[in-house]
Amino acid sequence: GKPFLGICLGMQLLFSTSEEGKTAGLDLVPGRVLQLPTSPGILIPHIGWNALEECRTELLHAGDYMYFVHSYHVVPDDRSCVVATTQHGARFVSAIQKDNLTAFQFHPEKSGKHGLATLERWLELL
Repeated sequence: GKPFLGICLGMQLLFSTSEEGKTAGLDLVPGRVLQLPTSPGILIPHIGWNALEECRTELLHAGDYMYFVHSYHVVPDDRSCVVATTQHGARFVSAIQKDNLTAFQFHPEKSGKHGLATLERWLELL
């Protein structure tokens, strides 16, 4: 299929189900969307800059700070699609790749030079 880039809610909609409501997701990536866990000192929604970790794709670089605005996170049934994680109280999936799908929980368009470079690298794959 054609390359697809999902950003924030666009990533979450690719999954099967969500705690947020009863409407089914697109089920293009089997898995669930869950509310971020709460813990003392950790604010939900997660708003602000945070580092990418465990990057397993040429699109992303570990240590790059990206801008996040979300209260939910994805939990894929098959973790082989996970290409980056981020820590906010607990570790969550911040990027996936599966077949023609690429999706980010963060907002590359709001993430300054690292986000723009990420979008440029994705466009080069087209």
